[in-house]
Amino acid sequence: MSRVRRAMSAFLASTAVFAAALASSPDAYAGDEDESPGIAALETFRNPTRDRPVLTNRFFTKTERFEITPYFGYVPNNPFATRYIGGLQVGYHFNEQFSAQGQLYYSPDLGEGDLKGLTRALVQIARTGPNGNNFQQPLDKVTLAASFGASWAPIYGKINILGETVLSFDLYGVAGLGMISKVNYFALYDEAGQGTDFVELSKQGNEVKLTPSVGVGTNFFINRLMAIKLDGRFNFYIDNKPQYDPEVPVTEQRLYNVFVASVGVSFFFPTVQRRVFDF
Repeated sequence: MSRVRRAMSAFLASTAVFAAALASSPDAYAGDEDESPGIAALETFRNPTRDRPVLTNRFFTKTERFEITPYFGYVPNNPFATRYIGGLQVGYHFNEQFSAQGQLYYSPDLGEGDLKGLTRALVQIARTGPNGNNFQQPLDKVTLAASFGASWAPIYGKINILGETVLSFDLYGVAGLGMISKVNYFALYDEAGQGTDFVELSKQGNEVKLTPSVGVGTNFFINRLMAIKLDGRFNFYIDNKPQYDPEVPVTEQRLYNVFVASVGVSFFFPTVQRRVFDF
C-alpha cells in the first residue's frame, strides 16, 4: 500500500504543477489583459498595426534647461570679401520642442587683407575698359550682428554608429529678428600699387540694418551636458543697388542676404536630468 500511496502523491503533485503552468499561460489571462503589463507587451508585439512609439528611452532632455553655445562660422555668399565669424548663443528650452534664443557674433575687418580674388579681377579688368577711370566696385563687410528668435525641434532621432554606440540628435528650425552692422566700401584701382597689391578700399561709412532671419540646424548629443551644433541661417535686409559709377547716384533698393554657416559646442544646465522613457 505504501507504494500505491507514493505513486498517487507523485501523480497529484505533477498534476498540480501542470495546472499552475497552464494557469500562468497567456490564454489564461485573455480576459484580464489590463491587469497584466507583460500580456499587453506581448499583444503589442504580436499586433504590428497597433500604435506605439518609434523611439524609446530618450537619455537627453532639454525641458527647462538653459543652453550656451560658443560657435565659429563662415559667410560663403559674400563674393568680394572673406568673412569668418565668432559668436555666442544663449537659449532657454520650455520643453523638448520649443525654445527662445539670442545670438551675437563678431567678424573682424582686415581691410584689403580679406578681399577675394574676384574683387581684384573685376577692378583690374575694368581698369582696361572704356570707363575704367570711373569704375568702383561696391562691397560691404558685416562686422557685428545680433538676433533674437524662437526655435522649434519637431524631429528627434538616433544613429547607430558602426554597431558600437548610439548617437542621439534632433533637427530644428529657427526664425527671428535682429540687426547687423556693416562697413561699406568702394574697391578702386590703385595706381601706386605694385604686383598684386593694386586694389585700394575707400570707406563709405557704417550702416545698421534690421534683419529678419530664418534657418535650420541639428544637435548631436554627446552626453547629458554637451552637444555638437550645426547651424545655417539666412539674414535678410534691404539696401541700395550697387553704384559702379561715382557720377551716377543709385536710389533704387533691393533685397540682400547674409548666410551664416556655423558649428559650435552647446552646454546645457542644470546638468542632472532624470531618464525619460515615454518618448
